[in-house]
Amino acid sequence: MGQTNEFAASPLEVRQAANKENRKGTMNFSAVTEFLKQFETTKVMTYIQAMDLTEVMKHPYFLTGVAVTAVIALLMRWRLLLVTVMSITGFIYLLSYTVSQGTSLEKGLPAESLGVLIGGGAFIVFLAIYLLFIRSD
Repeated sequence: MGQTNEFAASPLEVRQAANKENRKGTMNFSAVTEFLKQFETTKVMTYIQAMDLTEVMKHPYFLTGVAVTAVIALLMRWRLLLVTVMSITGFIYLLSYTVSQGTSLEKGLPAESLGVLIGGGAFIVFLAIYLLFIRSD
């Protein structure tokens, strides 16, 4: 009559076991916060400073992202976004071309690659001015 079963669980233990079972199906926010800690400003800035611009420009994801953004901006007639994407991309390619060719002013006259940088930069600026201010649809 007064025997106790040592394997019987108390009501508190039963509730704790039920809570553990219920938590398995819910979202664990600690994993989300750990994921978001990767995007702290100092870590992002360190990553940006460490990356090589020539590798980024040749990466297929970058090229696809720029192309998709430009096509969407063109189709939606978001002229400011289109001009911004085209200008930034153009200047990046101009700078990479100039740096890869090597510029030196030892000869007295600007080198050919420096002329390409100045001419290409002027073309991009004038194209942006035309698309933003002069041309009207």
